[in-house]
Amino acid sequence: MSIFDHAEFSDHEQVIFANDPVSGLKAIIAIHNSYRGPALGGLHIHSYRNDAQALGEALKSSRGMTYKTALANLPHGGGKAVVIADPRYDKTPSLLEAMGRLIDSLDGRYITAEDQGSDAADMQALARVTPHVVGLRNPAGAGGDPSPYTAWGVFNAMRGAVRHTLGKTELCGLRVAIQGVGHVGARLARYLHEAGARLVLSDVDSHAVNSLARHLDARVVAPKTIFDVEADIFAPCAMGAVLNAEVCRRLQARIVVGAANDQLAEPACAEQLLARGIVYVPDYVANAGGVIEVAWRRRADYDRRQVMAHIAGIESTLETILERAGREGLSPVAIADRLAEERFAEPRGKASV
Repeated sequence: MSIFDHAEFSDHEQVIFANDPVSGLKAIIAIHNSYRGPALGGLHIHSYRNDAQALGEALKSSRGMTYKTALANLPHGGGKAVVIADPRYDKTPSLLEAMGRLIDSLDGRYITAEDQGSDAADMQALARVTPHVVGLRNPAGAGGDPSPYTAWGVFNAMRGAVRHTLGKTELCGLRVAIQGVGHVGARLARYLHEAGARLVLSDVDSHAVNSLARHLDARVVAPKTIFDVEADIFAPCAMGAVLNAEVCRRLQARIVVGAANDQLAEPACAEQLLARGIVYVPDYVANAGGVIEVAWRRRADYDRRQVMAHIAGIESTLETILERAGREGLSPVAIADRLAEERFAEPRGKASV
C-alpha cells in the first residue's frame, strides 16, 4: 500500500519533514486542512521515543485542530509542529531560528503557537525569523497565559451540558470532580467555586491540590480514585487518553467535560459512555477557548470582551451538538465531527474572526 493511501496520511494536505544538522533540528509539520484558512497549531518540543511517535502526534493533533477551529467558527484549518528534542537541554537559539525558517518557508500556510515544551519566549524568538507566529503580546495588551480562556470555554461547555442533561440553568450545588489542577484545572476550579459548585479535586502534585482545596473548600481524593467519585460532572484536565474501557465502566458521573486533549483512549469509548447514559462532551469542543483567544490576537481590533463572548458561544455550539445527538441516537462525538465537516464545505469568509 502506498504511504499516501495510509489512513493517517490520506486526509492531510501536506506533511513536511526537516533535518538541519547544523542546529540539530529534527522537525515535522503536518497541515491537515486549510480550506477555511491558514492551518493553526501548536509547537510541541519533546524527546519522543522515536520518529513514528512524533509523526503520529503531528498527524493526530493537526486533524484535531481542524475540527476544533471549525467548531469554534474560526477562519483557520488545523496544523501541528513537533520538534524531536529535549526542551530542557536542546532548545538553543540556533534550533529555534532553524524552526522559524522552516515555518517561514511555508508562506503562511501554517501558523504556530505555544504548546508543550515551548513558551512565550520561544514564540518571540520565532517571530524574529517569521511573522507566522501567534501568542505574542499585541498593542492592546493581549497575550500571556492562555489557561483562563481555555478554562472559561470549559466552564461554558459545562453550563450547556448541564442545561441539556440535567435541566438546570446554574451550576450552584452541583458536584464536580476535577482530575488535574494545573493552570487550566485550577482556573476552572475557581470559576466553579464562584458559581457555587461543590468540588472534588485530584492531582499527582499533592502540595498543589491540597493548597487549592483549602482556598476553595474542596475535598481531595487520590488520583486513582477520582473516577469513582459520585458526581454530576467529571472534568478530565490532566493527560490525554484517560477515558479507557475500564474508566468508562467505573465512572460515576452523569456528564464528562474537561480541558484535556484527546481524552478518549479508543474511539469505541464514546459509544461505551453513550450506552451507559453518560453525556460525553468532545474535548475539541470544550477546550477551544485558548485557540479562540489566540486567533483573535491576529486582529488589529482585539477586544477582550468580544473574545470572552466568542468563547462563551461554546455553550450554544454544544447544545446544538447534544440536541442533534439525542435526536439521532448518536454519540456527541459523531455529531461534532459531522458538524465540523459540514463547515469545511462553507465558502471562505464565513468564519467569525
